[in-house]
Amino acid sequence: MKNALLIMSIMLSSSLMMAQKTMTPELLWKVERLSVMGLDKERATLYIQVKIPNIQKNSFDTKYYKMPVTGGDLVEIKKEDVATTDKNTSPDGAYKLFHKEVHIEDIKGTDIYNDLEKSDAYVFTDLDIRHWDTWQDGSYNHLFYKKAGADDGTGTDIMPNEPHHTPQRPFGGDEDYIWSPDSKSIYYVSKKLKGKAYATSTNTDIYRYNIASKTTENLTEDNKGYDTNPAFSSTGALAWLQMRTEGYEADKNDIVVMHNGIKQNLTDRWDGTVNSFLWSNDGTEIYFTAPVDGTIQIFKVNYPGKKRIAPFVEQLSEGQFDVTSIIAQKDNTLLVTRTDMNHAAEIFSFNLKDKSFEELTNINQELYNSIELPKVEKRYVTTTDGKQMLVWVILPPNFDASKKYPTLLYAQGGPQSALSQFYSYRWNFQLMASHGYIIVAPNRRGMPGHGVEWNEDISKDWGGQVMDDYLSAIDEIAKEPYVDNNRLGAIGASYGGYSVFYLAGIHNKRFKTFISHDGVFDTRTMYGTTEELFFVNHDFGGPYWDKENQTAQKVYNEFNPITKVSNWDTPILIIQGGKDFRVPIEQSLSAYQAAQLLGIKSKLVFFPEENHWVLTPQNALVWQREFFKWLKETL
Repeated sequence: MKNALLIMSIMLSSSLMMAQKTMTPELLWKVERLSVMGLDKERATLYIQVKIPNIQKNSFDTKYYKMPVTGGDLVEIKKEDVATTDKNTSPDGAYKLFHKEVHIEDIKGTDIYNDLEKSDAYVFTDLDIRHWDTWQDGSYNHLFYKKAGADDGTGTDIMPNEPHHTPQRPFGGDEDYIWSPDSKSIYYVSKKLKGKAYATSTNTDIYRYNIASKTTENLTEDNKGYDTNPAFSSTGALAWLQMRTEGYEADKNDIVVMHNGIKQNLTDRWDGTVNSFLWSNDGTEIYFTAPVDGTIQIFKVNYPGKKRIAPFVEQLSEGQFDVTSIIAQKDNTLLVTRTDMNHAAEIFSFNLKDKSFEELTNINQELYNSIELPKVEKRYVTTTDGKQMLVWVILPPNFDASKKYPTLLYAQGGPQSALSQFYSYRWNFQLMASHGYIIVAPNRRGMPGHGVEWNEDISKDWGGQVMDDYLSAIDEIAKEPYVDNNRLGAIGASYGGYSVFYLAGIHNKRFKTFISHDGVFDTRTMYGTTEELFFVNHDFGGPYWDKENQTAQKVYNEFNPITKVSNWDTPILIIQGGKDFRVPIEQSLSAYQAAQLLGIKSKLVFFPEENHWVLTPQNALVWQREFFKWLKETL
């Protein structure tokens, strides 16, 4: 009997120990990453790709699965057995679309001087010299079509000799081109600008290429902002996403439909911005995702066509999660992917009648079941201008309100990206909270999901109301008895890194430590080195040498972190990617050098081969370990 009790006691103790485990960087890099490849022609089977981090190889292993769209077990298959409907094959089956790089211009030294084969020089006479993490080398993505079954080496370039990209760089894929329903035309997205015009504009357009005549027509010439993601309905109507303002990458994104030459903006009177969309099977409605109140939800809008009915937007889903994509409609359900701050993406079905979700996959269930999860609370804080601001508060696992916890103010990047229920593999709130920190994550000015005005208020006001929003959030949450006011830190990347540098000069000893990743330190040199000039032209108000432009001068002086560096008095960790051309290396090096010369405890973590993000597994683990080592030392 004693032995039995002892065994039961050991088992119970072991079970409790297992349940009390929390997320670690090493566990985070065991989380498998699901993405949807598509459905079969019968729309009965769903094909899934799962990326599995491999720390030893410093890369990812890939597995492929299939499952019924109604749910069921995942069945592992070989890559060659994936049988998704191929959108790049023309509806009549005669042709196939594909893209590849084409050499158009001689920019590299080896192209200009054939006898200098070991040269690694580049010669430029205009802008657009680099983008994201690659230098312009004279090659451009071009779109081709070929007869179905023909060799890959054959095909017709529909953009011959054009120094323009389709798909768009750096992130475009085959969503940038589609077939017409009659297989006679190809519709594609391109920004047909060059040099300085390319660097200062967001004016992508949707073009129609006629196969018979080999002629191209610009369908969106009247719109000077982004036109992207063309998609046909089952009834032949063409929809796409449109931003109106040239040079404004975070403008309101609307759904525009064109049929029989008539264009309709379905969402222009709705106070929100669209992430992505899917036509309903019958072509009468469009389902779309959009940020709202710190989450991303499913919406729908009717397509009136010729009927004298106004488009009406309706929110369909609600909850503390993000719907990250709409895969397909199957009868009265939508197949979607969903995340929250404690769970990576999984596939769900959404019932359009009763508005309920059903989880269809759970590839990381065993891992999540083995750890204690943080608690995520939704709070509202009154800002200095009397508005209500949503603030996510993430509490450590096994939170005890009678204790005091070190607390981190998280500053989101963008500056106009949603602070929603995302699941990051770097800025992972689950991981931070599991290390014993409370996270305060405010939906400050500039966030989508709270109306267009709130979203736009940050432009040209980087160091203004938004800084008051940050301080309002941390000051309000710091009133809680479980927040240790002597152990507050501020962390962030990109615009969030700018926020950290700026707060370091104005925080009035609120914070005990700072962490800035790829942050803007000097708005003047940022203007002089970043590659997408349209972004700084819009958000800064223009170039720094325009002394008559008082709006811009405020950004380059009063709102410039470098002008407040003499006030720095707090330890700071600075992280930088060597291939980050969006916020180039000079920003972090200048900040680190200033901190060192001021005698401030500081550390620089430099990743020579990483861009604005840290993507390789071993570097990501270095990032996480240095992040928490710094907090342990300074907070």
